[in-house]
This record gives sequence, structure tokens and C-alpha cells, in this order.
Amino acid sequence: MSIKPDVVLDLKGLHCPMHIMKTKKALDLMKAGQIIEVISNDKGSKSDISGLCRRLGLELISTTEENGIFRFTIRK
Repeated sequence: MSIKPDVVLDLKGLHCPMHIMKTKKALDLMKAGQIIEVISNDKGSKSDISGLCRRLGLELISTTEENGIFRFTIRK
């Protein structure tokens, strides 16, 4: 069963710190319990997004990588 995100944030082409800043800004607009899918092609986003989730106390539901594209599913 796949999870349907409330928000999809396509950040391909952006690099640190922009992908973190835009993810944080989108999360700030979301309600508790909502799901966001973040899409990035920055290799550093894997550690950056997981670190952001730890700092903010968010649930990182899944992380996938296919052909250099990373997808992160996060519950606020």
C-alpha cells in the first residue's frame, strides 16, 4: 500500500542549503499528521533530509533512490 502525500515538493536541480530551506518552509505551512513527498537529485539530500527530520521530530516514513532521484516521504 502506497501513501498518498498531501504535498509534493520537487526540488530537482537545487542543492544545499536550498533543498533544506524549501522543505522547512513547506513543512511550516502543513498541519500535524500531513504527509509530504520531497524529490531531489542532490546526493547530499539523503543525510540533510534525515537530519532535518531528527531535529524537528518528524517521521521519515521512507527514503528511496532510483536513477539519481531521491524521494523522501515525511509525516509532520
